Amino acid sequence: MTTPNKTSPGADPKQLERTGTVRDIGSQAFWSLSSCKPGFGVDQLRDDNLESYWQSDGSQPYLVNIQFRRKTTVKTLCIYADYKSDESYTPSKISAKVGNNFHNLQEIRA
Repeated sequence: MTTPNKTSPGADPKQLERTGTVRDIGSQAFWSLSSCKPGFGVDQLRDDNLESYWQSDGSQPYLVNIQFRRKTTVKTLCIYADYKSDESYTPSKISAKVGNNFHNLQEIRA
């Protein structure tokens, strides 16, 4: 998501999108996963249904790779995780990395 102004953590991204504060640019990217169980992949990760989810099917680390066709400025990244629903699958650490290609990624936030 991109945003002209700083948004507060915990703000509802869908509400911010409706008011024009942010713009969802996820559809402009190619999404891939390190692994997934059948029926729990990118489509479930990206849909607007809070009852569906991505479920990995491999060894750690679990990766979500988001690639844009051209250089794209991303100012805000929204991730929904529901610890109360399923603590065993909620990540304990999330790392955001950026770069020009997969081989020069640098962690910008953990």
